[in-house]
Amino acid sequence: MPSDSFLKDNLKKTIHTFINVIPVIIGMLLLTSLIISVFQEQITAGLFGNGELVDTLLGASIGSIAAANPLASYLLGGEMLSGGVSLIAVTALVVSWVTVGIIQLPAEALMLGARFAIYRNIISFIASIAIAYLTIYTLQFFGLS
Repeated sequence: MPSDSFLKDNLKKTIHTFINVIPVIIGMLLLTSLIISVFQEQITAGLFGNGELVDTLLGASIGSIAAANPLASYLLGGEMLSGGVSLIAVTALVVSWVTVGIIQLPAEALMLGARFAIYRNIISFIASIAIAYLTIYTLQFFGLS
């Protein structure tokens, strides 16, 4: 059983780490809110519609930057679909929104290490594009799209 001094030391370290991370988290939340509010106007300006590959890369890139509750990505994806954006671009956006976190990269690097954070984000970005294509081709295979 750990001693009281061991627990107190670890609690102090945890609080110190949390206090150091608070400015990064606040900055991340503010930047995310700004990007999401600007992004909605970009959709109506005709950002998408430049071909399947370009739209998929664009959707994955935007999803990588915009990070918030996954529910927001589903709502935004529905609005994009009703606005005429292709299903593959929306799928790439939603998957990358949930798995990639460019905005959170400084906080993730601080907590888990820069090398891990960068590799995880690169792999997740590539995987989000692959998942988008696999999802669309699976739907087409079963005649659901």
